[in-house]
Order: sequence, then structure tokens, then C-alpha cells
Amino acid sequence: MTVPAPPPHRPLLVIYTGGTLGMQATPRGLAPGGNIAERLERALRQLPAGLGAGLPAYRLLAFDAPIDSSAATPRDWSRLAGVIAARYRDHAGIVVLHGTDTLAWSAASLAYQLQGIDRPVVLTGAMQPLEAVGSDAAENVALALHYAANPALQEVAIAFGGRLLRGVRARKWHTQDAAAFTSPNYPLLGERVGSDAVLYPGRGLERQQRGAPRFELPDYAPLADGGVARIVLWPGISARQLAAWLEDQHLKGALLEVWGGGNLPEDPALLGVLAQASGEGKLLAAISQCPHGAISPGDYAAGQGLRDAGVLSGDAMTAEAALTKLVHLLAQPLADAERRRRFLTPLAGERW
Repeated sequence: MTVPAPPPHRPLLVIYTGGTLGMQATPRGLAPGGNIAERLERALRQLPAGLGAGLPAYRLLAFDAPIDSSAATPRDWSRLAGVIAARYRDHAGIVVLHGTDTLAWSAASLAYQLQGIDRPVVLTGAMQPLEAVGSDAAENVALALHYAANPALQEVAIAFGGRLLRGVRARKWHTQDAAAFTSPNYPLLGERVGSDAVLYPGRGLERQQRGAPRFELPDYAPLADGGVARIVLWPGISARQLAAWLEDQHLKGALLEVWGGGNLPEDPALLGVLAQASGEGKLLAAISQCPHGAISPGDYAAGQGLRDAGVLSGDAMTAEAALTKLVHLLAQPLADAERRRRFLTPLAGERW
């Protein structure tokens, strides 16, 4: 039985974590600004009538120390999930205001921690501060508010540049464009059409979720300082270089970004390093360096070694989704076989 939607009279919760959206110009450049509640309210009032009309009521919670998203760690993902888990029942939906640099990483992590969420959790940010001429900030926040008030959305998503993307399928794709985020291997969940925030039917998780939320809120702190590595292969990579990463005693897992459909050099020494790390219980997974499409290790002889070395296929997952999933699984007291099974299982719509 589907969990009933929260009563519509409950306000939304807007969580301000930091980012360009809340910055202000100073003689030394952009810096975090204060009075975010008043500034946000003023910016929303100044939107054109079509975009600013009918915005739902919200409460704002601002972090005491705004996060520079480029410096965010798994500790911050864990803290944010804890805040949402403690307050979501009192609100019809959640909006998270976040810096764009690692917004997709936080969204992916929240999707795993808040599995089965029965209302919207919508992240957004801006390429320009609230007060900048031509800023995209207020429009993005208004879009996020509209989607966060829609009970048909029951997952973690990103509202940005007029589009709604599944949080665990999204990537930041442009350093300056207002439509900075893309979803390379999954269709959009919705889009702004005129002044309406349209949600496309049949693309969300609501049909797959039954019963109460299945939140998993492990402590990520032990993995926050390099517990999981992201290793992008390059032509000429040696076994010695790979071993420098994988033999680190603090390392618990690694994401490998390989070529094409799952290829890597047929170098026995290189494959031996991978097999040794996997045999020691380190959780290894691979995705393609190509932004579109999935890997299928073993289709080519050059990819057979990945499977033989115990490296798991990340299918068509983004780097953000794959690495945050490794962190999430390694933070829990699971047997190695169970971790491997769960990595290969869709938990929040992150893989086919």
C-alpha cells in the first residue's frame, strides 16, 4: 500500500547549506552572505508574475557555517541526510539550496540514505548570486519549490535551469551555462513548460516504493578522509601506479573509470593488483569514461580481466552515483558478499 501524501497545509522546508546562490560581492570577490531568509524572500517577490505566482509556503533552515560545496565531504552528506530525516514528517517536501560544484554528489548520496522517501527532496542552486543582474537563483528556487510541493514526486531530484532530473542520475556538465546539469542515461523527470512545473508520468520512483521509508543513515565519517578513491585510467598507467592507490591501508573501495564498454590494458601485473585488492575485501567497481552508455565487461577480451579480478560493473551509472554508493555500502556493517549484491541491485533508480 502506498504511503499517503503529507497533508497539503504543511509547509515546505528549505535548507540553506551554502553555495553561489547566497554569496554577495565584496572587494575581494564573492563571499558567503548573511540574511539569507530576507534576501531569498525579496528575490522571489521580484520574479515575473508567471514564475513567482502561487509559490508554496516554506520555512527556512540555514546552516550556521555554510558549506563550500567544492570542499564538501561524506561527513556533509551524512549531516544533511540526518537533518532531513529528523524533520521531513513535519513538511510536505524539502528543498536543499546547495553549491553547484558537488550538488550532484550530495543528491546521489541523499538518494541512498533516504531510500523510499515518500515526498519530494529537491536540490537546487545557482550559477549566479541572488542579487546579480540576470541571476538564475530565484527562478531555480521557485522551480524547486513548485516541484517540492507536488506529492507525486517521491524521490531525491535536482531542479535546475527549467528541468527536473533524478538526483542519482545527474551530473554537472557546464561551468557557466544556466542549464548546467544533465542526465546522460535517464530521461528528465519533468520540465518547466511556460509557468508550469510539469512532472512527466511514469518516470518517477513512486510506483516502486511501498510501505514506510527505508532510511539508511550510517556514519560516513570513517570514510570521509579518502576511504574510497576515484581512479581514472589513462594510456600508459602502470601496475605500480595503480598499486599506490589500492594498497593504501586506509582505502576500503575504489571506482575505476575504464575505456569504452569496459576495457583496460591486458597487463597481467595491472590485473594482479586489482585481483589482490578485491581478494583483500576492498570493494571495486568500474564505469565507462564515456558519459553515455553502459559498460559490459567481457564483450571484448580487453575487458575480461575486470570480471576475473572481481571488479563489479557499474552499468550506466554516473561517477557521482557509483562512488557515493560505494561509500554508502562500505559505511554499513555488511558482509562482503552482501555489499557486492547491493551494489549490483538498483537501490534508488541509479542503474537499470
